[in-house]
Amino acid sequence: MDTSESTTGQRDPEAETPKRRGWRRWAMDTRPLRRPAYRRLWVSTIVTAVGSQLTAVAVPKQIYDITGSSAWVGAASMAGFVPLVVFALWGGAIADTMDRRKLLLITNSGIAVTSLLFWLQAFAGLESVAALMVLLALQQAFWGLNAPARNASIARLVPAGELPAANALGSTVMQTGQVAGPLLAGALIPVVGLPELYLIDALALCVTVWAVYRLPSLPPLAGTALRRAGVKEIAAGFRYISGHTVLLLSFLADIVAMVLGMPRALFPQLAAQTYAPYGEGLALGLLFAAIPIGAVLGGLFSGTFSRARRHGLMVIGAVVVWGVAITGFGLSSSLWVAVVFLVVAGVADMVSMVFRGVILLSAATDEMRGRMQGVFTVVVAGGPRLADVLHGTAGSAFGPRTAVAGGGLLVVFVMLALAAAVPALRRYRV
Repeated sequence: MDTSESTTGQRDPEAETPKRRGWRRWAMDTRPLRRPAYRRLWVSTIVTAVGSQLTAVAVPKQIYDITGSSAWVGAASMAGFVPLVVFALWGGAIADTMDRRKLLLITNSGIAVTSLLFWLQAFAGLESVAALMVLLALQQAFWGLNAPARNASIARLVPAGELPAANALGSTVMQTGQVAGPLLAGALIPVVGLPELYLIDALALCVTVWAVYRLPSLPPLAGTALRRAGVKEIAAGFRYISGHTVLLLSFLADIVAMVLGMPRALFPQLAAQTYAPYGEGLALGLLFAAIPIGAVLGGLFSGTFSRARRHGLMVIGAVVVWGVAITGFGLSSSLWVAVVFLVVAGVADMVSMVFRGVILLSAATDEMRGRMQGVFTVVVAGGPRLADVLHGTAGSAFGPRTAVAGGGLLVVFVMLALAAAVPALRRYRV
């Protein structure tokens, strides 16, 4: 497969991999930003990445202020997770049957209206957990409909040879938002108050809606059969995955890494016990920030991604490195050594995220990309939540460090065993 060809099969001179020397070989490949349509989508992602984190901080903070209970905060998280799963799967089917630009306009507008409703209830002093949970469920439903269409659109906006760079750009922005958004929220709450975080998010989403409005039309490609987005189409997506081993393994790789090796549920206990001499607050903040920081660093030095051809091996290697780094984190008694291991894990997570995304976009046909991204959204959102339950239970039974190190070793063992038993992923290349 010649990666200098566009998705229409025509050679694209701008898609040729640039011959960069010295440090430029490692720096982020920004060629996709030369394309106005992708640049608009990327700019909208910047706004969404930071703005959504303001709401992500404000909702649990408001629920805790009302109830004084972390259990209610956890319940609210699940209230948002269920509609996210349902509507991501359905949204993937819809994205394969209608103009993806139109779907993005509808869903981004819906998210903006929901943020405005969050602001209104907070401004009015409603103090209703039920209202917050309903609004959170509505917001996550719109997000579930939005994410598959957004991700599936990338392959229509850049040539195949620029997909790794485009995915790296988008993933870096989202990870940066996970670092900058909570920090900004923490700085703004004492100054402007909690309700205004919702309002800022709603106003920022207007920029997103405008950027999406400027995108070209993205209807189903010519020759695609007209169909309704229902249960039959969702089931067809799962059958498509089961019939394409590379796609199935790309999902399994993420499940292995996240379910067995994401230790965030144990961060509070580790901060309070193992790293207490460093200061519990400092330790907790560093533990939560380290993986996103590593992911951002991985994105900033992702110049080599565009030259990689063995995408399957990149995924396998990244997951193994993630497992090794998590094992090292679990064995570390020094906070600073632990943070270094988590940063390395974050870099590995970025590599895995980028190449799994590229495999989904390149190995699936356009009429299936929406459904593949719907499943991708569910896996990415669901894996860490399952990990919270697994690690929380294991940490209580065996101790947090043993649970973390054991999970990391399991990641390495299961990923290598999977790669050895089913060679399709390690042989996949472009």
